Parts: sequence; C-alpha cells; structure tokens
Amino acid sequence: MPQQIPAPRSEGSTKTTGVPLYWARHGKEGADQLLVLHGGPGASHDYLLPQMLRLGAAHDLLFYDQRGGGRSRTDDPTPVTWQVQVEDLAAVIAEFSLEPLTLVGYSWGGLLALLYLIAAGEGRLPRPSRLVLIDPAPVNRGWRETFERTFQERQGSANVQALRDELAASGLRESDPAAYRQRMFELSVAGYFADPRRARDLTPFRVTGRVQQSVWESLGDFDLVPQLERVMKVPTLLVHGWHDPIPADSSLAVARALLARCVVLEASGHVPYVEQPDTLFGAIEQFLRETS
Repeated sequence: MPQQIPAPRSEGSTKTTGVPLYWARHGKEGADQLLVLHGGPGASHDYLLPQMLRLGAAHDLLFYDQRGGGRSRTDDPTPVTWQVQVEDLAAVIAEFSLEPLTLVGYSWGGLLALLYLIAAGEGRLPRPSRLVLIDPAPVNRGWRETFERTFQERQGSANVQALRDELAASGLRESDPAAYRQRMFELSVAGYFADPRRARDLTPFRVTGRVQQSVWESLGDFDLVPQLERVMKVPTLLVHGWHDPIPADSSLAVARALLARCVVLEASGHVPYVEQPDTLFGAIEQFLRETS
C-alpha cells in the first residue's frame, strides 16, 4: 500500500489566478525554494508524494494543483489550454515571490516548465534561474505519438497481462476491496515502468480527461526544439529513464538545445522517484548545490 503522505506545512488557494488553485508547502521553512510542477495535464500534485518530499530535507517545496485537476477542479466549461497553464504558473510565481526561480517539472510539468521558459525568453515573464526536468513529456508531436503507441503496447504485453491474471486469481477483490483497487490502479500505469512488477506503493490519482484533451489539442502540431535553441540559456538538468515510453531522443534534444546536462537512468522507466530514487535525488541535489 502507498506510504502515508505527511500533512503540508501550510496550504491554501491562490488569490491571483483566474480560478483559485490549491497549493501546499512542504519541506524546510526558510530554505532555498523549489516550485514543483506535477504531470498530467489534468492531474494533481499529490501523486508525486511522499517520494518527492525527499527534496524537502534541504529545500522549501511549493506544490500546486494545476487548473482543472485535483483540488483545482473547476466547473468552468472554457477549455484549459497550454497558454492558460503558463499564465497560471506565472501568477503563482508572482503571488509567492519566487525569485530566484527554480522550477522542478515532472512529465507534463517538465513540458510546462519549457513552455514557460520560451514565454520568458520572449520578455513576457520573469526568467527562471534554473530548471530540473524529470522525464519531461515529449517536445514535439512525433515523439508524443511514439510515446502513445509504446505505452499502449506495453499495457497489452504478456508481462502486464500476467500481473492482471495474478491479481484476478488472488481473491483480493473479495478479501480486501481497498487493496484490490490500489493494485488495479498500479497495473493501469505499469507500462510506464522498466519492470512492470515495480509498479508498487504508488499514490493513486485521477486525470480530468477534458483538461488533458484540451491542453494537448491546444498545442497542435507542436515542436518546441527550434524555440528552445533560440532562448537564453539557464542552468538545466534533465533526468530521463532509458525505458520510459517517452523516447529518450526527446530529452536529449532538449539537452542539446539548452546546452544542458542529461542524466540517463538505465534501469528506470518514467517513474524514477520510485524506480531509482537514490540516483535521481542524488543527481538533483548535486545540480542544485552546484548552481546555488
């Protein structure tokens, strides 16, 4: 079962965004601040917990649920676009006076950080001082399509089917319905892992489908690489699991465009904070010390 998530040091709702967004602070008060961007889009921050709180030993961590997901769900039928997400991010940064600004983006959150960097490079927003991108979402449409195919193939693989069969034969559905639901969730994301048997102890989450769809549709036939090649460079660390269904070529292209360091984890998929936490957090802490 998932580990218990500690209560936040403080929490609340934003006052300056178009709709109130839930936020939570964890970690060391008064320390170097990190703004952590969760994946999705349309998800919530808490599925990164408790593992991501390891960074809180030396840093002040601010999380927020992006518009349309988690505790920032809204009944507003207006489509949530990537531009709206960037505007919300900019408002959060200003509201919490996050300067110097360090963005830690996971999956879609990594792509959101890059979209923000491009907007900042156009002079419209304060520039981040450094970026940490953990298995960022694909930065062009072709790699996005490759990811979707690969993930579906993995979910239909013999290895994942064997785990489903094992669960069906376990009797857990009748003996412990809560544990059964937890295991069903874990198997629904097993294709993200280098070894699907490692899909354990995950904090369940839900994705608001209409938000996910509207954000990706708003990107159209996108390719961020040419824009990233033109932006002013900031210290950037990328970490990418070699067995991530998101092609490593996407993160390597970002690293080349930003003249950034890219750490490839050979025994990890898309969830290195579960699969290789020591290596992941060791690389992040080293980068943060060197760029302090």
